[in-house]
Amino acid sequence: MFCSSSECKGEDKVIQTTGDVTATEGDAVTLNCTFETSYAPTLIWYKQEANNFPKYILRRDTIGTKDNAPEFDSNRFDAVIEDKSVPLKIQKLHVSDSAVYYCALRAASHLC
Repeated sequence: MFCSSSECKGEDKVIQTTGDVTATEGDAVTLNCTFETSYAPTLIWYKQEANNFPKYILRRDTIGTKDNAPEFDSNRFDAVIEDKSVPLKIQKLHVSDSAVYYCALRAASHLC
């Protein structure tokens, strides 16, 4: 982000309030992510398994873009931006879904 005046604020952030989740294979879970930004955001979810780099799951933005990585079928992994949150919903859990999930924010660059 480039700011050309004192009115610019670098206050973009995400907050994940969901702690450890225990669920049974076949269940559904929702992982929470809220965000704060002054700009049009793109929200991205990642999955990180032990001793591996984070894997891109999906991204959503406020203009309706929906993109899922091929290995994360949108029938099982979905998210919708709702006001200032973008919860990740995982359906029909598999044992292999066990991992740490991260929400990230990319705010559109603007001149202030």
